[in-house]
Amino acid sequence: MLQSLRPLLTRILNPIAKYLNINPNIVTVISPFVALIAAYGYANHMLLLGTVAILFSGFLDVVDGAVARFHNRSSKFGAFLDSTMDRFADAIIYIGIIFGGYCDWFVGVLAIHSAICVSYVRARAESQGVDCNIGIAERAVRMIILMVGSLIGYFAGDIYFTYTIYLLVILSYFTVGQRIVYVWRQLK
Repeated sequence: MLQSLRPLLTRILNPIAKYLNINPNIVTVISPFVALIAAYGYANHMLLLGTVAILFSGFLDVVDGAVARFHNRSSKFGAFLDSTMDRFADAIIYIGIIFGGYCDWFVGVLAIHSAICVSYVRARAESQGVDCNIGIAERAVRMIILMVGSLIGYFAGDIYFTYTIYLLVILSYFTVGQRIVYVWRQLK
């Protein structure tokens, strides 16, 4: 869904990547630790801290790939590590949200499950030779919705942030369905 922004992001990130001549896997591994800060913020009813930490974690998530591409250090292990750290970050953030009482534990577990399933379906499709970068709620979109929902919750009340979690569960499972149908059509 956000693929159309890739050329713009490349123009913005290349100058940053030029000066970050480090192993991109180091940047990748830092991201879940920033997600811990987001989880801490949510667990302690600091929605703004959660929002800023998710924003920074997302920034690191795009910078690691830019550094890898710019310095010709892309690797299969790097892609694997990036995807794995993204799953850790997703779960950590939702655990903080659950602990903060913004949603029922069951809804929080569904949020974690649905986020992981979106990525699993893509990975499984790609193992079958189908490029499956489709769907209404890819990770970047989910993180944007989570940040916007956090800000709305901060200014308008916690209940609006709770509604955001419900929306994310619905959109994530819808995306899983979209991907399953897409792969079915491709492999038919």
